[in-house]
Amino acid sequence: MFRPLAKLSRAARIALVVPLLTVFLAGCGVNNIPTYQELAKAKWADVLNQYQRRSDLIPNLVETVKGIAQQERTVFEAVTEARAKATSIQVNADTITDPETFKKFQAAQAQLSGALGRLLAVAENYPDLKSSQNFLTLQSQLEGTENRIAVARHDYIESVRLYNTELATFPGRIWAAILYRSNKPMEEFTVDDSVKVAPQVKFN
Repeated sequence: MFRPLAKLSRAARIALVVPLLTVFLAGCGVNNIPTYQELAKAKWADVLNQYQRRSDLIPNLVETVKGIAQQERTVFEAVTEARAKATSIQVNADTITDPETFKKFQAAQAQLSGALGRLLAVAENYPDLKSSQNFLTLQSQLEGTENRIAVARHDYIESVRLYNTELATFPGRIWAAILYRSNKPMEEFTVDDSVKVAPQVKFN
């Protein structure tokens, strides 16, 4: 009769200790790394969505400008080539832990921003273009998209800083060494501020 009671007592102790241990580990931040990782991935997806939105607007914008300013061929070609280069880079959730691919991606997007800015500047020389309803609509959509890109990029940077800090500081550093050895720091946007400036899309 004693042995079953002893086994029951041990089982009861285990049943009590396991939940307490789980609560203790959770309180020590054992879940912070995967939580921050998923948050950063979600913010990265937002960045990609906004860049894709911009990319989708560009062909219509080019055609609209081309219809009135046909002689600006070099500008059209520069935008088209920059867009093709930006969309040719394969990006996914793994890109944010791959410094080389991330650097290529942000450089291509910066190049596209520059080419797009030159295309929009063309409108200054063409009053008919500046007053075109189609152009004004695309201009407004592009302005909104550039603002969304800026917000999405800012949110992504903040979430990556949170995640990278957790990997590098106590107690996250301990959990990373024990439970999350495959987790790598994520990349941030590091292009010059002058390149990050959204193309000017308003005309007076």
